[in-house]
This record gives sequence, C-alpha cells and structure tokens, in this order.
Amino acid sequence: MVDYHAANQSYQYGPSSAGNGAGGGGSMGDYMAQEDDWDRDLLLDPAWEKQQRKTFTAWCNSHLRKAGTQIKALIRKHEAFESDLAAHQDRVEQIAAIAQELNELDYYDSHNVNTRCQKICDQWDALGSLTHSRREALEKTEKQLEAIDQLHLEYAKRAAPFNNWMESAMEDLQDMFIVHTIEEIEGLISAHDQFKSTLPDADREREAILAIHKEAQRIAESNHIKLSGSNPYTTVTPQIINSKWEKVQQLVPKRDHALLEEQSKQQSNEHLRRQFASQANVVGPWIQTKMEEIGRISIEMNGTLEDQLSHLKQYERSIVDYKPNLDLLEQQHQLIQEALIFDNKHTNYTMEHIRVGWEQLLTTIARTINEVENQILTRDAKGISQEQMQEFRASFNHFDKDHGGALGPEEFKACLISLGYDVENDRQGEAEFNRIMSLVDPNHSGLVTFQAFIDFMSRETTDTDTADQVIASFKVLAGDKNFITAEELRRELPPDQAEYCIARMAPYQGPDAVPGALDYKSFSTALYGESDL
Repeated sequence: MVDYHAANQSYQYGPSSAGNGAGGGGSMGDYMAQEDDWDRDLLLDPAWEKQQRKTFTAWCNSHLRKAGTQIKALIRKHEAFESDLAAHQDRVEQIAAIAQELNELDYYDSHNVNTRCQKICDQWDALGSLTHSRREALEKTEKQLEAIDQLHLEYAKRAAPFNNWMESAMEDLQDMFIVHTIEEIEGLISAHDQFKSTLPDADREREAILAIHKEAQRIAESNHIKLSGSNPYTTVTPQIINSKWEKVQQLVPKRDHALLEEQSKQQSNEHLRRQFASQANVVGPWIQTKMEEIGRISIEMNGTLEDQLSHLKQYERSIVDYKPNLDLLEQQHQLIQEALIFDNKHTNYTMEHIRVGWEQLLTTIARTINEVENQILTRDAKGISQEQMQEFRASFNHFDKDHGGALGPEEFKACLISLGYDVENDRQGEAEFNRIMSLVDPNHSGLVTFQAFIDFMSRETTDTDTADQVIASFKVLAGDKNFITAEELRRELPPDQAEYCIARMAPYQGPDAVPGALDYKSFSTALYGESDL
C-alpha cells in the first residue's frame, strides 16, 4: 500500500509509546529547512491531513478485521463446539444417574455398569479440559496476532516518514550548490553541521523502528506463528531502511569534503579580491590626482611657459615610472578572471576603469605638453611678452568657469567683450563674433581652446593679416558673396561708414556680378594699414 505518513507528515524524532515499548530520542530539526532553502516540507493542510488520517485509520481497522478473520472463525467454530458439547451435559448426567440407581438396586452387573459410566465421565472430563485448553490457546493466539498486527501498524507509522526523510536527505546531500562569497559557503557549512548533529537522534529512531519489527518476529517465532508475507501496512522493509541509512552515512562525508573544498576556494577568491582592491585603491586615486595636477599646471600663471613645460615633463617621467604598478594590477586582475570572480565589494575601481583612466592620463599629459610647446612657439614667433601671455591666460581662466581648458561660445564672447571687442548682441556685433568664431573654431566644435585663443590674440596684436580680417568681415556682411551691395552696406554699417565705403568701392566685375555690385576685396586691400575705416 502507499505509505500515508510518507506523504502527509514531517518526520520528528520524539518519545514513543509503541506497543512493544520501543521509543526514540529527543526531537530532530528538519535538515531540509537548513540547507539550500530546502522546500520539501511534508506538512500539508491540517483539514486535508485530518481527513487522510481518518481514511487511513478506517483502512487499518478494516485490515485488522480482515487479518483476524481466520482466528475469529476458529473461535466461532470452537464456540459452536462448546455449545454443542453443553447440550450433551444432560445426557452424561443421566447416564451417571442411571448407574447410581442401578447400584442402589444391587444390579447384578453393577460392576460393568460402573466401569463403563466411569469411563464415560472420565472421557467427558477430558473433553472438557481439552475444550478449555483449546479456548485458551485460541484466545492467546488471537491476542498474539493482534499484538503483531499492532506492531506492524506502529512500524508503518514510523517507518514511512523516516524513509521519506532519508530520501529527502539523500537528495539534498547530493544537490549542487553555487556560492560567490565566504558568507554563503559558511552558511551552508553551518546548516550541514546542524544536520549532522541530528544524525544520532535519527539513528536512535531507526533502531527503534527496527526493534518494532524484531519484536513482531520474536512474538511470531516464540509462539510458532507463521506470518503470511510482509508487513501489510507498508512496503518499507527493514532492508530498505538500512540500505538508505547506509547511503546517508556515505553521503555525509562526501558533502563535508565538497563544502570544505568550496570554502577553501572562496577564501582564496577573497584573498584575490582584497589583493586587487588594495592595489586598485592606490592606483585609481593616484591617476585622478595626477590628472588634477596636470590640469592645474596647464592653467596656472606661476612662472614662465618654460617652467610649466619643465613641470609637465617631470610629471610625464613620474607617470612612465609608475607603469609597473599598473602592470602588477593587470597580473592580479588576470588571476581574478581565471578564478571567475565577478564582483569585489572592497573597491569601486574595476580594471576597465583603471585602464581608461591611465590612457586618459597619458593622452592628457602628452596633449598638455604639446599645447605648452605650441604656446612657446607662438609667443616667440609673434613676439608676445610674458606679461601679455599671463594677461591672456588670466582672461581665459576667468571665463573658464569649469576649468575644462576650453570656452563655450557665450564664455568666449564675454571674454572678448572684457578685452574691448565690439561683439554685443546687435547685427554688426554678431557678424564680428561669427567672423572671430570661424577663426578660433574652424571645425565648429563649439569650444575655443587656449591655444586657439592665443593664436587669435597674437594676430590681433600684430599688423599681419589686417586686410584678410577686413575682407572676412565684409564677406560676413555680404552673406558669404564675393560682392556686396550699397543696400547691404547701409543696412549693416553706421551711415557715415556705409557712405564712406560706397563712395570708395569699385564696381564688382566677376561673373556672378549683379547691378550695383561692389568689390569689397579690392577696397579692403587698398585700405590695408589705414586707421579711419
């Protein structure tokens, strides 16, 4: 039959009151609730379980009645025999009375009569004794069979959940586990240790269950009762229990070994994490600090450009000398990858972040050195003094609010206004600002670097390219055409300047000329060096 308790009751080891007196130990916690979140809880709905128990009890009672049918039939047959025997009691008494009466009448053959009567009475008494013995034997056998059946039932009640517990334990002891931290593996080890602590109680329960089976066999053998087959209430035999218990005993040390191996692995992984974090928490801030120092050198006004260049090259050498630290970090990262470690709570720096920061640092120092060298070349080529260079730097830094090393369009316009340029928000000012932006930001990136600013200021402070600047301004006013009209001049310039230009500009002779077109290029070339335009 299907074991009712194997499906409807969580196994507990506790005091027992079995018919043969066999008992268990104290209670044992469920290992399934301790390791890998085991969810094989055998407790079901109480109402459902109550109904199942009722059904099981009814089945057991039915089986008990069926199992005792044979002995009860014998008892009923014997009772019928006893009833029939009692019916003959009067006849025996009548025979005795007749014999007594013949004796009183001095019957000549009284001796033979008495002999035969005595023989009948003796046989009747012997039959009575045998009948009584038969009844006692049948009643005794009935009680013995009932005791054996009760033991079988008790065995089934305790063997079924214990067998179920062993099957769950074997399954969980063989379950694979995946952990990523020492805390996780230590949690599994703790749960496993707690499970092992319950094994003595489990063993005592196993022995108690087997003792119930042995007691049933002892009663049968001592009373020469031949049992028909196995326990009618369960298919879980003592051999099955011992086999599974032996399997559990074999799996426990294997689980110990697997958990200890994983613990050693996680301890090694933790060492690698801490080792990498220790190095990364030094390299990362060092790179950030150097980036900040390089940025500060590139915008500071202390000393000459040659001093800045010297400082930057010192930093470049220190960066190159620091490379072995990065190489060491790469080696540690390689070990982490080989160990399949994907997280590190001991640092916010990853190897990818370190690599990117290092490349940015190398690029920044090289670019900054190149910019200072260009500034020195520009200064020497244009004849700019150190005081002018510091003035340019001070103006640029003042409007570089985020210290990013570049000015946006609005920041650059404010810088030009502070230097006296007429780039206010009117048509003429916008035209002039657009002309300047085309010079300092030819790629239309929207940013003006300090080098571009110096190039522009150096041109503005010398007499070179004046005609080109005037031509560029007129081209903006003309809407990028090769000529300009009187209407456009009057619209874009103050009246006196517009009439001055109209009076002196020659007609434009190009293939794209229109009536009234004026040649602003020849006009600008002719005016090179004049100051009253």
